[in-house]
Amino acid sequence: MTNPAFSLFQPSRRLSSVVFASPHSGHEYSEGFLRRSILDPRAIRSSEDAFVDQLFAAAPEFGAPLLCARAPRAYVDLNRSPDELDPALIEGVRRHGHNPRVASGLGVIPRVVSNGRAIYRGKLPMREATDRLDRIWRPYHGALQDLLDQAHHRFGEAILIDCHSMPHEAMDGIARSGMPRPEIVLGDRFGAAAEASVMERVEAAFIAAGLVVSRNTPFAGAYVTQAYGRPSRRQHAIQIEIDRSLYMDEQRIEPNAQFDSFRSLLRGVIAEIASIGYVDLPLAAE
Repeated sequence: MTNPAFSLFQPSRRLSSVVFASPHSGHEYSEGFLRRSILDPRAIRSSEDAFVDQLFAAAPEFGAPLLCARAPRAYVDLNRSPDELDPALIEGVRRHGHNPRVASGLGVIPRVVSNGRAIYRGKLPMREATDRLDRIWRPYHGALQDLLDQAHHRFGEAILIDCHSMPHEAMDGIARSGMPRPEIVLGDRFGAAAEASVMERVEAAFIAAGLVVSRNTPFAGAYVTQAYGRPSRRQHAIQIEIDRSLYMDEQRIEPNAQFDSFRSLLRGVIAEIASIGYVDLPLAAE
């Protein structure tokens, strides 16, 4: 299923309560957006989770749906609340308290990309921000909620795997401390978004593949894990951050020589994670 806001890849038969989603891998940059930005076409992609949709493309083969954003993160950030509007960017927005994400330019309509580089010269009208939320944010989150509701109806539970990538340099501080540099960071908001048993099995899947994993440091999960992680209701949400250097050239924003082998490695991880949601299959029958 394709929508202007997202692409949805469904399995031939839904076998798992797991839902994979990639909110930051969208790469459809309209000509109008590029003309409006003061950044060049490569710089504007620097905060994009490039190729994450391709890395998780095998999910439907194991009975789990995959939801992918089409619009880029620089246009609208689907891992932010719709009320995280930046008064420094959007006309008519009043400042309400201190939100560090908004203050740094990373609200739902971002003001900057990585390294604090401004996207625009000047402000955007409120009507444009509202239009982006109506066309992109709300359809994506409507589709995500539908997938989780379907999982609850068929399996009695839902497990959201929110898929992201991180710059290699994000782990420099940990590496300098003498600790092993994490290649995967799993975030469950320090246990608030998922039961420990679910987190342990997701972590075990990456460790079994030979990857170095850390939990919640430095990324514990943002809006998506906070909004959808409800373990008391058997709805779990875990954010996955993958070191981009494992599969791409971060400067060129191109797959590197290890891309295919890493994607193959991840295929086994995806299969193992999907199996967490294999419950009573007669209940799950179409």
